[in-house]
Amino acid sequence: MFGSRFFLICSLGFLAASPICAENAIPASASEKNKPAAPAEPRITFSRVHVDGPYIAMSFDDGPHGTLTPRLLDLLAAHHVKANFFVIGENVAEHPEIVARAAREGHEIGNHSWSHPNFGKMSDEAVRRDLRKTDDAIRSATGTRPILLRPPYGSITARQKKWINQEFGYKIILWDVDPLDWKRPGAAAVCNRIVRGTRPGSIVLSHDIHPGTIEAMPATLDQLEAKGFKFVTVSELIAMALPETPKPAPGKRVNAPATEATLPVTSTIPHD
Repeated sequence: MFGSRFFLICSLGFLAASPICAENAIPASASEKNKPAAPAEPRITFSRVHVDGPYIAMSFDDGPHGTLTPRLLDLLAAHHVKANFFVIGENVAEHPEIVARAAREGHEIGNHSWSHPNFGKMSDEAVRRDLRKTDDAIRSATGTRPILLRPPYGSITARQKKWINQEFGYKIILWDVDPLDWKRPGAAAVCNRIVRGTRPGSIVLSHDIHPGTIEAMPATLDQLEAKGFKFVTVSELIAMALPETPKPAPGKRVNAPATEATLPVTSTIPHD
């Protein structure tokens, strides 16, 4: 009798405890599966864009130059090419009519600072004053304010990118093709480096304040066109952006389609 009672009490205790044990046994991660994923933050910085098609953006920094930029505008018009001009504020103040012409002809104007300082080494307030002054000069010349920023030297901190985007609405535009034309290597070198390094979605950097760069552009545009590239502004390129294909985890082998082996390998740009 005693043994039966003992067995009955133990059985009841086990049944009472079972729901608690079963609940505790559920992994914490299981309860997280049904939670909606946090929305991805909007992309702020672009050095190139993943696109479906042979689209690229040409960009020219540090102008406007009193004589070279008009020559470049003539050439772009002859090729029906729209480009980006990341302008220096003090040059805009000196040549507002050139910036107005560029905007009128469909080119996109971006902020490239007032006098080309290193933002990464400046206080927030100094950067803010610089951007606002240049923004005002561009708006005075063109009637519209810029929506893109290229920091001088590409120097800008992650924290600066965030507050500049929040306060000014700027996207930060860098590049993936740099012919190092500021070193003045000659028109042929500038042309070869751009043509060799450009691929679909590229943002090409050059400067419309160097004679060799302007001399390089006729052959550069001819050869890019011959390769099938189509020219758009940076904002148009960003509007075409497609999601990037996630890269496989390190050490995980992925079998590529047979056709991939036939694709050309894009060569890198040498740095002098």
